[in-house]
Amino acid sequence: MDYQILTQRLGLQIRDKRLSRGLTQAELAQIAGLTRQKVVAVEKGSGSVGVSAYARALGALDCELSVIPAAMPTLDEVQDLFE
Repeated sequence: MDYQILTQRLGLQIRDKRLSRGLTQAELAQIAGLTRQKVVAVEKGSGSVGVSAYARALGALDCELSVIPAAMPTLDEVQDLFE
């Protein structure tokens, strides 16, 4: 499985959790000790963002990472790789 799809999925899950908690990107950034721009990059699933930024965002949302078998990518996810 392509790592870009995995980081995109993680970013979307972090975004969904942030929104469900009623937090803005700026508020999450402050809680996590990140810049708002870094939170934007995390939510986009940027491969240039270090794992510590993902961990800080997850920790600020009282979440943790769990390793599970990867699901097949959707057509939208595959299409995003070519954009």
